[in-house]
Amino acid sequence: MNSQTEQSLIKTFSTFDELVNNRFQGNTNAFCWQRNLDGDFCEIVNQLSLEDDITEISADNLLELQLTESGNRAREIILNDIQLLENFGAAPSLNLLKSYERDDEFNFIARDVYSFHVDRSPIAADTFLCTYFGASSDILPNNQAIQKIKIPEILEELKAMHDGHTEPFETFVEENFFDLHYDAKPGATPINLGNGNLWRLAVDHPFQEVLACIHRAPQEKNGEYRLLLIC
Repeated sequence: MNSQTEQSLIKTFSTFDELVNNRFQGNTNAFCWQRNLDGDFCEIVNQLSLEDDITEISADNLLELQLTESGNRAREIILNDIQLLENFGAAPSLNLLKSYERDDEFNFIARDVYSFHVDRSPIAADTFLCTYFGASSDILPNNQAIQKIKIPEILEELKAMHDGHTEPFETFVEENFFDLHYDAKPGATPINLGNGNLWRLAVDHPFQEVLACIHRAPQEKNGEYRLLLIC
């Protein structure tokens, strides 16, 4: 995280307390507890059972695994992260993930998590996430993105869809989540979040003082599951 863009977008910390007790300001809308984790997270993934494309893993599921010393260190890290977030008041979910569902309802705009998007909440909230194993998410500086509804061809399609509806166009766009999605501008440089780092991303909510953080899920590596903590 050395470029000027990354330094203005991201602020890094060395403790969980710093991660959660600082306030987003200016152009900074992504906080990172930067870590190099010691443990075999692959061993955990290999022992877990995927029941669907996304399977939620409980603390009890983790505790049932018979692990080596390195695998046990990884398990202790995950359990500690879950406890830290729960103590903070968040509701973390540990997911073993093959893939997310694709949005193919419209051929001119995608609204799935593989599309650059922001999260929205009716209350003050942040998105926390950590990828322990597998491909990790990207974030995109806001000045390197364009809202999809501002792209002329997409706007024209949406207006045609809205024709005949009684609600205002802006309401139609928001209720269908079209306004949450973005395209990268030419020359844009997404920033990969890496493995092991615990991130806090700004969300669009009524009390937010900064722009919401634009991010996307990665394309999964062939034959490799992801282990992701998110809330």
